[in-house]
Amino acid sequence: MKTFLCLTTLFLLAAGAVRAEFRGAWISTVHNLDWPTQGASAEQQKAELVRLLDSAKSLGLTDVLFQVRPEGDALYRSSLEPWSRFLTGTQGRDPGYDPLEFCIAQAKKRGIRVHAWFNPYRASVKAKAPLASNHMARRFNVRRYDVAGVHFDDYFYPYPPSHGKITFPDAKTYERYRSSGGKLSLADWRRDNVNRLIARVSKTVKSIRPGIIFGVSPFGIYTKGQPNTVQAGLDQLNEIFADPVQWMRSGWVDYLAPQLYWKDQSPQSFSELLKWWRGSLANPRGVPIYPGIAAYRISEQGWPPQEIVRQVSLARTIGHGASGFIFFRMGNLADNTKGVATLLKKSL
Repeated sequence: MKTFLCLTTLFLLAAGAVRAEFRGAWISTVHNLDWPTQGASAEQQKAELVRLLDSAKSLGLTDVLFQVRPEGDALYRSSLEPWSRFLTGTQGRDPGYDPLEFCIAQAKKRGIRVHAWFNPYRASVKAKAPLASNHMARRFNVRRYDVAGVHFDDYFYPYPPSHGKITFPDAKTYERYRSSGGKLSLADWRRDNVNRLIARVSKTVKSIRPGIIFGVSPFGIYTKGQPNTVQAGLDQLNEIFADPVQWMRSGWVDYLAPQLYWKDQSPQSFSELLKWWRGSLANPRGVPIYPGIAAYRISEQGWPPQEIVRQVSLARTIGHGASGFIFFRMGNLADNTKGVATLLKKSL
């Protein structure tokens, strides 16, 4: 409900015609991953964001997905949610400017579209972090900004720990549902909760401004055995209760960006997964699939930059319809980690 209220407060406008290829990158603000540097002044933050956008332009990127709500907070001026602590170090403290407004203005100068990236369910990434008085966890509209779209990532019900299953405290709510005549199993009821959120958000953003882009970046493997050519650890459908195939079949999303954060020809092969997501069995409506490409693995897991270039090529050749891809994360491209940006400039 909180995310729904938030979405109805921002002004949505698709910026320009749909391009033939969606070339995007996520700008992560949670934990200050891509932006801003912790403790940076407002002017330093602006300069850092300009640097990221300049890098995006130099690579020929068309879109950036700017994380504006990482933990029930905001990187835009909101009457509903507190300013993010990742801006000033203290949740609720005014940074002295509006980061989303600044990002949109600077991106427009560079011919880049900005998508407002929300974490719809996550209340906090740190259980003991101080929360502002108006934070959603202490209390129980994206109208004003000229963004090109609304974007959710993969955080719905919590991911289970490495071993065992997480206990989610919804027993009383589920019991009320059953007592009122509900027939769904617990797992189906949880999936239905997420489905109804996706459907409602889709309807809301379309009613505010026709042509707006709404997409989700789900976990890269749908469920175990689909496809049967890859190994699955997490079962998205049955453990975090997200059903992106249903969202595509119901026409609730304009695109999906499954996080295909594995090497090609590995047990979770990038190309095998992309074939499945773009195939007619999972995606009979031909919803655009823009695979998430793990540029961050170059620094965190020692991937060769050539793997990223190869995955871009695969994203352009596998399947039919709209092509595109999204890099995670923009910071790795801007830093030219192991020369990845230099290699990409030859192909983008």
